[in-house]
Amino acid sequence: MTSFYTILLLILSNTFMTLAWYGHLKFKDMKWFESLGLISIVLISWGIALFEYFFQVPANRIGYKGNGGPFTLVELKVIQEVITLVVFVVFSLIAFKNETFRLNHLIGFCFLVLAVYFIFKK
Repeated sequence: MTSFYTILLLILSNTFMTLAWYGHLKFKDMKWFESLGLISIVLISWGIALFEYFFQVPANRIGYKGNGGPFTLVELKVIQEVITLVVFVVFSLIAFKNETFRLNHLIGFCFLVLAVYFIFKK
C-alpha cells in the first residue's frame, strides 16, 4: 500500500510542477493574465510549485527504503522521471493542441520505460 501512496503523491506532485513550469505559457490566452510581466508570472508559477513540495516531500519520505518504504533512492528518482514524462505528455496534449508527438518521441519514451525495467531488475 505504501507503493500506491508514494506513486499517487508523485503524480500529484508532478501535476503541480508541470502546471508551474509550463502552464504559464497559456496565460497569454487568459484575459486577466495577458498584461502581467515576467516577475509576476515567476511569482505565480512559484506559488503553484509550492504545492508540488507538499506532495513530493511526503512521497519521498514514505517511499524511501531508509524510512521503511519500498523503494531505493534510485528507484524513487526513476519512478518520478517516468511520472513526470507521462504527466507532461497528457498536459501538453490537453493544453497545447498545436504540439505534435512524433515517432522519435515514442521511441524515447520506450527507452525510459526500459530504464525503469533495468533499474528495478535485481
